[in-house]
Amino acid sequence: MEDASPTAKALLALELIQNSPGITGERLGRRLGVTDRAARRYVGILREAGIPIESTSGRYGGYRIGRGYRLPPLMFSTAEALGLMMAALGGHHNVSDVTDPAGSALAKLVRVLPTAVAGPADAIRAMITPSSRLAMPDPEITAAVVRGCTERHRLRLGYRRGECDVEPLSMDVDPWAVSVRHGRWYLLGWSHTREAQRVLRIDRIVSAEPLPETFAPPSGIDPAEAVQDHLSSGWRHQVEIVFEASAEQIARCIPGSLGRLEELGPDRCRLVGSTDDPEWYAERLAFVREPWHVVEPPELRTALETLAHRLLASAKTP
Repeated sequence: MEDASPTAKALLALELIQNSPGITGERLGRRLGVTDRAARRYVGILREAGIPIESTSGRYGGYRIGRGYRLPPLMFSTAEALGLMMAALGGHHNVSDVTDPAGSALAKLVRVLPTAVAGPADAIRAMITPSSRLAMPDPEITAAVVRGCTERHRLRLGYRRGECDVEPLSMDVDPWAVSVRHGRWYLLGWSHTREAQRVLRIDRIVSAEPLPETFAPPSGIDPAEAVQDHLSSGWRHQVEIVFEASAEQIARCIPGSLGRLEELGPDRCRLVGSTDDPEWYAERLAFVREPWHVVEPPELRTALETLAHRLLASAKTP
């Protein structure tokens, strides 16, 4: 940083003031690696360029950008740009499709990045194949759902319960909150069509029409917990498992979608949930090293025995 040009230092000063409104001259100089006096000189360069840097004196004084000023285009460091792209690649499975809004935005970002960063990003993006994608919700429908949540307006939704649905179901819903779990987007709300609380996959919503009715969401509800409870309950086989370890220990070994953990003592807890797929459930339990036993259902015990035999057979020398 010592060898940076005055222009580069001034631009870095602008970024620091943007990111930390009210930054003091002393702190600005420390971040720039210069004296307070030199920091004031770089602020002067910015002011000469027409950028309204305001300053206030006193114990809580500092520098900030004047109101109404239109900031120049965003400047990314290599680390920031790569971190942003990795987050997009990891969280949105359609970024390889330039017709998708997220894919289009990422393509614009890649075009203005240095070759050293853009090359690896394009290579990673090319490796994302359709078989690795989850169904992503439509951005415009998602925006309409979120607006319903924030403005507390009832929505009339067109909802497909599965891939085989020919006609979407029409539902009038009070949208309480949106939650993202395991890579999927869910809407938590009250269905006036069913007169019950519902958790709906947003990627299955095909239309969202605002209605004039308003609502007040229930107080004290935790959207993430409510969605998690929904994902782990209501299936055909009711599950109860007792672990000889604390709930905190077990929570580190199993996904929350298996059910709800309840403390039974300092070193004992119970898992309560349900499943339609005992084989899948058994495979997730295989990650737990602490002692445990299945209270119910018998189908889960059978699935665990089958899994144990398969693992033993694989361990034998041919």
